Amino acid sequence: MDKNHKNVEELEFKDIRKLLWKYFLPAFAGVIINSLYNIVDRIFIGQGVGAYALSGLSAVFPIMLIVMAFGMLVGIGAGVRVSINMGKKDFLRAEKVLGNAFSLIIIISILITVLGFAIKVPLLKLFGVGEDTFTYANDYLNIILFSTMFGMMGFSLNNVIRSEGNARIAMLSMIISAGTNIILDPLFIFVLNMGVKGAAWATMISQLLLCIWVLRHFTGKKAVIVLKTPNLKPDLKIIMYILTIGFAPFSMQIAFSLVQGTYNTQLIEYGGDLAVGAMGIILSVVMIIFMSIIALNMASQPIIGFNYGNKNFKRVKDTLVVCLRAGTYISLGGFAIVQLFPETIVRLFNKESEELLKIGVEGLRYFMAAWVLVGFQIVASSYFQAIGKAGIAAFLSLLRQVLILIPALFILPLHIGLTGVWLAGPISDTVAAFVCAVFLIREYRKLILKV
Repeated sequence: MDKNHKNVEELEFKDIRKLLWKYFLPAFAGVIINSLYNIVDRIFIGQGVGAYALSGLSAVFPIMLIVMAFGMLVGIGAGVRVSINMGKKDFLRAEKVLGNAFSLIIIISILITVLGFAIKVPLLKLFGVGEDTFTYANDYLNIILFSTMFGMMGFSLNNVIRSEGNARIAMLSMIISAGTNIILDPLFIFVLNMGVKGAAWATMISQLLLCIWVLRHFTGKKAVIVLKTPNLKPDLKIIMYILTIGFAPFSMQIAFSLVQGTYNTQLIEYGGDLAVGAMGIILSVVMIIFMSIIALNMASQPIIGFNYGNKNFKRVKDTLVVCLRAGTYISLGGFAIVQLFPETIVRLFNKESEELLKIGVEGLRYFMAAWVLVGFQIVASSYFQAIGKAGIAAFLSLLRQVLILIPALFILPLHIGLTGVWLAGPISDTVAAFVCAVFLIREYRKLILKV
């Protein structure tokens, strides 16, 4: 039996816990290493350039989230469709999905780059860039916009590599890319004294390497599905087939970007530029915990998608139960670390500013007060996405990120100031988790009947 067919057989028959663990480890390593792009940039800029430079980079973060959202729109949508079609043994259609995803990335990334340069100044001001931080933010964004196609292509197609069962290759992709970024950051920032521009150039070069790596994979012998020229011709049905699934994570990411922009404007009004820097530190911590749960979802997605397409509903149910427990344990562990060691975490990013330390410690503790509930909610929302119910997944994502959180961000600070900005998050997390539980219980009962 060749390796490609072995991957398919594992998805269908291998013990769920062992299979999840096999997929989780490389996915976890990959997403954590990928998270280091922004975290390492913040650490080196905060320590090497200063607190206001850290605030400037934090203000650019919502714009980077928008770019990543389009990568998720194509990458996760294509990944789920590839898994489901492999479950149906329809490898030709899976390859058409891959080819159309490639073409879609090129079109979208060109549009984003052109539009980004056209509206970057009002966009930066919209997302909370102040007078003291504008130069830093603008210098960083100028370079990052040129890297849009590399970043989208690498991120999106690497997700398809994972979905075809090649989790270790997907992990190696991220190690090569993020490892390059970690090496180049101190070289460009400290040795060559390039400041925030150095951090941006390090990110761009790293994304270019990732792009080259994934394209070589899909034209090589290790790929389960191959990138072929005839499949690059855009097919509207295939494109919609991708986008309907990708819309849920896309909407979640866009919502996250809008929320971060709203956070930044409220933080400047009630706490000043350094409060935006504190939010950058908080987001770095949140990203590590959040991406750990996302890694769990990445590990489960090909298993759930394949077996749902193959109508093996018992394996779908068993995978869901294991992931709900694991997601809760991860979020509980993150909550405990943040509440016990907030000062240590803040000083990792900047040791000089006592004001940043004070704001950051308070923000961390308040912001993550309800994170014990977040793991369950992220896993549940991802489950609906994996089985093709994009509408429910999108609603659950938007409920937490927009429908509850944004009104809270405007109402609470009117009464309790900066503390209200921090508390908007845990209030949203709590309400959304209960609503998510209602949807999941109903879906779980339907799944039991199919077993």
